[in-house]
Amino acid sequence: MERLDKFLCDSGVGTRSQVKLILKAGRVTLNGASVKDPSMKVDPDTQEIALDGERLGGRQRIVVMLHKPAGYVTATEDARDKTVMELLPKKYGDVKPVGRLDKETEGLLLFTNDGDLLHRLISPKKRVPKVYYARHEGEGTPEDTEAFEKGLTLRDGTQCLPAILEPLGPGESRITVYEGKYHQVRRMMASRGMTVTYLRRESEGPLSLGNLPKGAVRELTDQEIGILTELTGAFAGK
Repeated sequence: MERLDKFLCDSGVGTRSQVKLILKAGRVTLNGASVKDPSMKVDPDTQEIALDGERLGGRQRIVVMLHKPAGYVTATEDARDKTVMELLPKKYGDVKPVGRLDKETEGLLLFTNDGDLLHRLISPKKRVPKVYYARHEGEGTPEDTEAFEKGLTLRDGTQCLPAILEPLGPGESRITVYEGKYHQVRRMMASRGMTVTYLRRESEGPLSLGNLPKGAVRELTDQEIGILTELTGAFAGK
């Protein structure tokens, strides 16, 4: 058994807010009878759930982790560059990147076919931590760490949320951010005089690269997906 609104989202009907409107309009039926309660428990294996008279089959939610190598752009297609989609097995053709890593940045990149989960993972309101390892010019100081904690204003006026800078010695740092602005980590470091020469995302939320080889892919377990959905307030389960 699962919630009706989750089943509808997994079936590709729409986002959670769109599903609420569709249910309110009486467009969904359960065994021929109109249903409007999004929290209703349904069993797709034994009950017929339809939208505007067309039966829905549901689908399994997929979340995939890639250890992205440098040289690939985070896009579903690009006329000039190799894309991260080329690194995924063809069976994952309907997934989309969760946020983006720039072409030369390596590390953890998630993909999913669940639009609701995707948007929640990248929303700054959810404060999902993303941890990066950087090699750079110079060395971080206590003043740099304090500036990150207060929230940096970049040279073009972009305001960043408070972040964490952990200097690891000359030319090395670990950075934790809670949003995903354009080239954010590189720009934040540059604003403090530390030009980044190498950047790798090591973790996102509760997930880390572990020993996943560069260029390799693995599906998240049901338990890992459950933790992500609980963290972001999205639907739990498949």
